[in-house]
Amino acid sequence: MGGGQTNPNQSQSQPQPQPGQAGPPLLDLTIDNITPNTVRINSQSTDARLTYLMARLVTHLHDFARETRLSTAEWTAAIEFLIACGKICSDVRNEFILLSDVLGLSLLVDNINHPTPPGGTEGSVLGPFHTHDAPVLANGASMTSDPAGEPMLAVCTVKDVHGRPVPGVTVDIWETDSSGHYDVQHADRDAPSERCIMVTDDQGRFWFRGLKPVSYPIPHDGPVGKLLQLLKRHCWRPAHVHFMFGKDGWDRLVTSV
Repeated sequence: MGGGQTNPNQSQSQPQPQPGQAGPPLLDLTIDNITPNTVRINSQSTDARLTYLMARLVTHLHDFARETRLSTAEWTAAIEFLIACGKICSDVRNEFILLSDVLGLSLLVDNINHPTPPGGTEGSVLGPFHTHDAPVLANGASMTSDPAGEPMLAVCTVKDVHGRPVPGVTVDIWETDSSGHYDVQHADRDAPSERCIMVTDDQGRFWFRGLKPVSYPIPHDGPVGKLLQLLKRHCWRPAHVHFMFGKDGWDRLVTSV
């Protein structure tokens, strides 16, 4: 290939460092100044937000290691845990989302980015089982193909914080089947089930037929499940139905009942 060939996998937003290129001046490395040295060497990006996030991440990680006197064995176990999380991930299972949920980080980030106004519905986590292939159904339709379980008719109204109905809201709905499994957890899944998308009518209403929710365990056959065992935490979630509301000009709301 010619010397001028560009690697398509490299970012074109900023110049790539060259061999021997001088970086920022660093201090003589010691255990006491490893943090500011790392922050300095990571501060060459033209993306100010990335530089800030990396600086705070490094600072807090180093403080955590110092505060806890983190051992090599513990650090190695953490690396192996993250490797195991990556290995078990698939197109329909994301162990890192599950880990984020267990650590309370998913809900914290959602609340930071989607603050709830007075009188508004509190947000919840999206969870690892939302998909983008739910069918659009008319109000009153059934979103389940499961003959077992207790039938449920849900009649809902979307209102603003002043109690006024909101028409034209796209509502993404999903739940488990009667066995407590989402459709994507079944190996023979050939079409979405127990999920749909509806749009509120001119009075802010939508209604659908599904199944009365059942309690179910989060996936606990992987590294996050083992972590819960070590923490003496159970793996069960209360029975619920997920909802995600969207409309142009409005903040997205993810919640559950």
